[in-house]
Amino acid sequence: VQLQASGGGLVQAGGSLRLSCAASGIDFSINPMGWYRQAPGKQRELVAARGSKTHYTDSVKGRFTISRDIAKNTVYLQMNSLKPDDTAVYYCNTPPPRQGSWGRGTQVTVSS
Repeated sequence: VQLQASGGGLVQAGGSLRLSCAASGIDFSINPMGWYRQAPGKQRELVAARGSKTHYTDSVKGRFTISRDIAKNTVYLQMNSLKPDDTAVYYCNTPPPRQGSWGRGTQVTVSS
């Protein structure tokens, strides 16, 4: 399984970004997928997941939306109203995560 996150960048507080996760070796139509993030000095956390149900961690509810395009086997994370606390490296992976499939992640930096 190979998962590649992209779409990160530098944005001002209040701005938006959309992350994409392209996958090979896994079918998003039958496997749940998630977005994780790891800020400097902090543990990696699951911020959003989509399978039969959709899950968001409390800090991003109402601001982030996870979606998928089954035809493209791609998962997205739309991030609105970004805050400096959202600064982190974002990764896609299954929930629970496949340890060998983290990929490099994509850096999101939110300036105040």
